[in-house]
Parts: sequence; C-alpha cells; structure tokens
Amino acid sequence: MSCDVPRDITEDAERLHTLFRQPTARQLPAVEEAMGIRTKALLIQLNAVCKAVDELAKAVERSFRTHPDAPIMLSFPGIGPGVGARLLAEMGDDRTRFATAGGLKAYAGVAPITRASGKRKYVGRRFVKNNRLNHAGHLWAFATLTHSLGANAHYRRRREIGDWDAQALRHLFNRMLGQLHHCLQQRVFYDESVAFPPVDGSTLA
Repeated sequence: MSCDVPRDITEDAERLHTLFRQPTARQLPAVEEAMGIRTKALLIQLNAVCKAVDELAKAVERSFRTHPDAPIMLSFPGIGPGVGARLLAEMGDDRTRFATAGGLKAYAGVAPITRASGKRKYVGRRFVKNNRLNHAGHLWAFATLTHSLGANAHYRRRREIGDWDAQALRHLFNRMLGQLHHCLQQRVFYDESVAFPPVDGSTLA
C-alpha cells in the first residue's frame, strides 16, 4: 500500500495474521471465493486513493514552499507545509483582507463573543466561523505543545485555571493566530522570546 505516512505496522500485521490463522466459521467455497475477490478489489481502490493522496500532498508542499509567505509561516512552531498550506488557503494572501488581528480571529472562530444585559455578562465561543481554518488551527495549536516551551506553558496555565483541553487549545490558537497576523503584516519571522516573554524568570505568558 502506498500511503507514505511513517508508522510502525509490524505489530498490527502480526496480530491480524494470528487472528486469520485461528479456526473460524466457514462459508460455502463459492461464497468465500467471491468475498476474496471483493476484498482484493477494495484493496486495489484503497491503494489508488493512498497514492493519489501522497501525490496531492507533495504537490501542495511544493506549491506552498514557493509562496512568499511560506518562510514566515514555517518559522512558527507547529507549522509544517501541510498545516501551513491549509492556513494560507483559508486566510488568503491579501494582507488587506483582515485589517486587524481581531478580524482574523473572529473569522477563525477563536475570538470570544461577549454579551452583556443589565448585570449579566456572557462570554462564549463563536459558532459562525470558517470551520476549515478553525480545524487547521486546532491541529497547529496541538503541534505547538511539543515545539514551543512558551506555548506549552501557556496551555498548561490555561488548564490550571480551569479550561478544558479544547478551550485551552482554542485560547492558544487565538494567541498564535494574532502573532501570525502581526508577522505577516510586518514581514518578520517568529521570535519565541517576543511571543512568550518570560514572566518572573519563567516561560509562562
């Protein structure tokens, strides 16, 4: 099978071989032969799809790396060619499209909504958003946890004050997206010390 994704399938293959060798209920020979033919046909289709996905991913990476915004985006922790291409496709490369970082955050669905009525105040998440950008941002935020000490510390701090996992990741994406907007507008690369300045000698922000 072609899908070019690094993974160790040896253990799964051995487990399946063991299961298939065990005695089991049988079908009529003609039925078993038909089921085998169907299974082979499905595997051929799956292999073709995997090959197409691999080729598409390589084409997307080649195209993304030639874009003027690519070096800046790739300087951010957690952004690889795949996530970077998805972010760029959904945000667009017209730097006048979002005059402020707040506009981009609202479009991505990570800027909170605040409603006030009398003495009551409600702060909640947005349900009207670009879902593709929001999903790519979730993947980005998750990846930063292992690529940025500052982002990881920020996420942990949000969890400590009561955020559940998705809330903390959304808050992290909100912050990182604002930084990405700034860097793209100013044509500067990501700087960890600026993005997450030390607080009292720590990396918390």
